Parts: sequence; C-alpha cells; structure tokens
Amino acid sequence: MNVVAIFDIGKTNKKVFLFNENYKIVWEKSVNLDETVDEDGFPCENIELLKNWILDRISEIKKLSDYVLKAINFSTYGASFVYIDKKGEVLTPLYNYLKEYPEDLKNHFYQKYKGKEAFAVKTASPVLGSLNSGMQIYRIKEEKPELFEKIQYCLHLPQYLSYLLTNETYSDITSIGCHTNLWNFKKMKYHKWLQKEEIKDKLPPLHYGKDVIKTEGDLAVGTGLHDSSSAIIPYTINFTEPFVLLSTGTWSISLNPFNNKTLTFEELQHDCLCYMQYTEKPVKAARLFSGNEHEIQTKRLAEHFNVPVDAYKDVYFDKKIVSNLRALTFSFIYPKKYEYDILKECPFQKRDLSTFKSYEIAYHQLMMDIVEQQFFSTNLVIHNSPVKKIFVDGGFSKNAVFMNLLAEAFPDIEVYAASMAQASALGAALAIHENWNLKPIQNDLIDLKFYKH
Repeated sequence: MNVVAIFDIGKTNKKVFLFNENYKIVWEKSVNLDETVDEDGFPCENIELLKNWILDRISEIKKLSDYVLKAINFSTYGASFVYIDKKGEVLTPLYNYLKEYPEDLKNHFYQKYKGKEAFAVKTASPVLGSLNSGMQIYRIKEEKPELFEKIQYCLHLPQYLSYLLTNETYSDITSIGCHTNLWNFKKMKYHKWLQKEEIKDKLPPLHYGKDVIKTEGDLAVGTGLHDSSSAIIPYTINFTEPFVLLSTGTWSISLNPFNNKTLTFEELQHDCLCYMQYTEKPVKAARLFSGNEHEIQTKRLAEHFNVPVDAYKDVYFDKKIVSNLRALTFSFIYPKKYEYDILKECPFQKRDLSTFKSYEIAYHQLMMDIVEQQFFSTNLVIHNSPVKKIFVDGGFSKNAVFMNLLAEAFPDIEVYAASMAQASALGAALAIHENWNLKPIQNDLIDLKFYKH
C-alpha cells in the first residue's frame, strides 16, 4: 500500500501519521517529549530529542512490510526559528515564542521603522514580541553579534525538519507570512528592514508548498507548512462557496480565506492577523484565547460545585436554561465604540458562582459568555465578505452547548461541526498530493453536522 508520512509537531504532542491514497490514516504514533531550558533557564523544545524521534520513526516506517513510503511532509507550530551554521550544525536552543521580549529593544526597533502602528499594518503582524519570529533574529543580532555572524541560515521549524532529510535549505510562505514581522503584505515581498539589518541573506530562498524535493530511492519530501495554514487546506479543496473556518483548541482561530481586505491597526489590536495559504493567498484571521479560558473556568466550576473537572462533557444543550439565563442575568452591552472590549476578558470571570443553582446552569452561562466573545471575534473576519457557512473544527466542535449557541448567534449563516481526523496533518498530505498520489482527491474527507438555530 502506498503511503505518505506526515509529522504533525505541536508544542505538546508530536505525532506521525501514515495516510493511504484515499487519505485514511492507516498507522500512527505519538509522543510527549521532555522540554529542556535555554541559557536563561526558560523552558523550550529539545531540538535534539525531536530530531532523534523523527529519524527513528522514519527508520521504523521504512521497515514496515505492509506499506511503501512514497512521500514525507511536516506540519508544525510556527514562530520558531532554528539557526544553523555553514556545516548545518544547530547553533542555539529552539527559543520558546512565549519568552518575554526586552521592552527597550522592542521600542528601539519600532522607533527605527516608522512606529508600531505603521509597521504592524504593513506586515499584518500584531506587536507580539517573541511570537514575531523576525524579532527573535533581531534580538540575536543586537545582543549576541558574534553568534549572529556564525548563522548561515534561519529556518522555521517545519523547514528545519525537512532539511534533516534533504540537506536543502528553503523558506516557506506559510511560515514567513504568519505574524513574523518579515513579510510586507502590501508589496507581497520581504519587508525592507531585513536588508538593512543584514538578515535577508540568512533567509533561504522561498519554496512552493506543493513542490517536493526528491531524495534517494525517489522519496518525495515536502518543505513543511505552518500548522494553522495547513489545517485550512482540506476545506479550501472541498468547498468553493465562501466560508469561515473556526479552528478551536487552546486558541479559537477564525480563518477567512475569502477576505483579502488589508488589516487595519484597530483589527490588529483586537488580535486579528493574516496567515498565508501555501498558494500565496492571504487568509484573514482573528484569535481568541477561549480554549484556555474554558479550561480555567471549568476548573473553577468543578471546585465550586464539587464535581469532576470534565463534568461538562455530560451537559446537554438546554434551550430553557438559556432563555431563563437571558431573562435573569445581565448581558454585557457595550456602546458601539467599545463593543470589542469584550474580547479583552471573558465576562464569566466576573460572575459570582453562588448565584447559580446548579453546575449545569452555570456551565450554560459560561458557554454563553464564551460564545458572545466568539461572535465578536469571528465577526472581525466575516465583516464585509460574502460568507455563507461557518465550519467549526477541534475541541468545541464536539461541544453541543457551544455549537447550538453559535448557530443562534449567527442566524443568517449555516453553522456546521466539522470532523476530520487531524486537519493540519491531512492538509500537509494534500499539499503535495500530485507528487505522490495518482488517485483523484475524494470530496468526502470532512464529516459535517448541521446545527439549526
């Protein structure tokens, strides 16, 4: 059986899947690897452990007698650079994008380049410190010039993993184009600051996401994709009518591939950004930290009502509870100009749990508050574009309370729970389809469940 191997590398879970030619998963493995620390004692990915795990899995796959490995690709988290020298040796730890960024260095940078507002709009990158991977390399240049001199190439994580197998260095538009401060979205090329700071030559040439590098034994290896951009590929292949994908996990990210209007500074302040598709088309996106909020608040509810932390899994959507809560509790109404303030914090944080008679009622209120935030967040990317459908994937797509409330919040749009095994891994497999798979792509890759409002 011909298969493609996809390494799907998250911050916590590292997974590898084998897909057959009909894009069904036929084999998988996953692992949680121990983190290490950088020179400041800040936790970070152990790149050596990760590298060894990947190479071991490839050896294992090649020995499986039932499968013929035709191609390999990578989908990984973004905003993480691996710095290599002339010999291809790794020079630094894989710095964590959550690491604090020095305030004075940040201010100095933005002063130099026309201020935060103008720069953020041009690069479609909110000011995020280390989460802007361009700022990581700028920091090395300013703080460790000798190390900077030794760097031959900066590779985003997916491209470094590809390099391990091909020995070829490339950049990829989905990694470069996601809140990195590197790409000028107006001119669709690198921002000129990279030339001025002598960084541009350390970024290898761009490689198209659909193309592969052939290695020994005619194995096709992709250059890897940023996981958020990869997750949208199965949807853009299956659906041509305008839609928004709401990808839910720790972050809930609303992605609209049918909105190519330039981001405004106001949108950037509300956590909007642009991702790039592997076809080099921008995707307007809005982020909300709602999976994280759900985790915090369900722990708080479990303690208060003395129930298990995952008791919410047994809560079914109850229309009556919702209409009672709407009549009883105050909803947060903002004057027009402040309406997006709700995105700053979930209203549930301020609610007094002793006012709720039961866990079930309190949980409905939590979901009403989260969906209210979600309504504003998703609207930032729907605004002025002809969206007819919202597809929800990830954790919340399995939550009936969330899904029913979302369908109510968007009465003019069809809301679907989409289930598909491993969207970002599947996207990375589909991206290189023509290089390994002679069969046509089927149109039943995604299971949909419609929620009436």
